[in-house]
Amino acid sequence: MLIFKRHNTDPYFNLATEEYVLKNFEEDSFMLWRNTPSIIVGKHQNTLAEINVDYVKQNNIPVVRRLSGGGAVFHDLGNLNFTFIQKGKEESLIDFRKYTEPILEVLVKMGVSARFEGRNDLTIDGMKFSGNAEHIWKNRVLHHGTLLFSAYMPDLARALNADPLKFTDKAVKSVRSRVTNISEHLKEPMDVMQFATLIQDHIIEKYPDARLLELTGEDHENIHELVRNRYNTWGWNFGYSPNYNFRKIVRTEKGGTIEFDIDVHNGTMRHIKIFGDYFGKYDTDDIETALTGIAHQADAIKEALEKFKLDDYFSNMTPDELLSGMF
Repeated sequence: MLIFKRHNTDPYFNLATEEYVLKNFEEDSFMLWRNTPSIIVGKHQNTLAEINVDYVKQNNIPVVRRLSGGGAVFHDLGNLNFTFIQKGKEESLIDFRKYTEPILEVLVKMGVSARFEGRNDLTIDGMKFSGNAEHIWKNRVLHHGTLLFSAYMPDLARALNADPLKFTDKAVKSVRSRVTNISEHLKEPMDVMQFATLIQDHIIEKYPDARLLELTGEDHENIHELVRNRYNTWGWNFGYSPNYNFRKIVRTEKGGTIEFDIDVHNGTMRHIKIFGDYFGKYDTDDIETALTGIAHQADAIKEALEKFKLDDYFSNMTPDELLSGMF
């Protein structure tokens, strides 16, 4: 069992590291890692439907899609993540209990009454502190889970407070649960890194062949290439989302009400209609045509709109007000 020592807290790099280790190391592996504030969405989710777009934008929170399914989660430095990568037989690769058992063993030693509940959660007194997901590649399973230790809960709630009325799609939806931090249930105080050490020591004790390993400079170069080509791209994090229909109504300060109805396929706006009680010299057909076929992304939309004098189409409406109606 290789135990990778992880120090990087960049979410793009950390998600890429998992894929790199999965596909480039034959031995079974274990990792503990943390991310700076970020949102990690499941592989099959509609990203925009899972996040509070305004909050994410205002706070420059990275949004990264992972390889595994399941729901969206908020990470910060008070959240510890663990990853197992192991070979197995095809009929027994998916096994949430197997990979969460070591975590429960550590918590029981600490006097915490944690348990496995439902399909893939760990709870304390009925409140969730760990969500888990898995991805299969060939005969190997990547199992990873969150461990809320001392996460800042208000940020978690705000970042994932999406408006469910904006979207119609068939994407996997996150299920919100009552959550808790492990630190709130400890008899003796400790910090998240002390907790990480306890888990690592337990894994070393549990697997006699365990050995610590650092990623090499070449490994880092290859991981950064994976970040550039996948994990830090709009196409992966947003464009990969399943097809969806987006609707939103904005009441502007001086320009009246405007409503957008957008069909999005593979991240691209295929059909867009604009309604409202706004005034303008020209019909909005030109705007709708200009936006058709471009990415449902703020920068792409801004660039498409730059060729228009928007006040001729939406009197007394600011560009920011117009853009806010599309997200």
